[in-house]
Amino acid sequence: MGKIANEIKNLTNDRDMTLKELACKIGEVQNKNYSLASLSQKLRKETISYKEIKLIAKILGYKITFVDVLRGNKQ
Repeated sequence: MGKIANEIKNLTNDRDMTLKELACKIGEVQNKNYSLASLSQKLRKETISYKEIKLIAKILGYKITFVDVLRGNKQ
């Protein structure tokens, strides 16, 4: 599995949540069926969208920030 998949797994573990529970919550927020198989496939193939990553971060209580590593400033 790729790096993003491992990061998502670690974040869900930190929140005592399974990937299946995460997939259910994604489906609830999007008001559509979102299966564990779909989430796992996207993570495995690294085809998950940025929009989905932002939603996962929100569900797990995180925010995504960009850091200017060239200047050391948060943007």
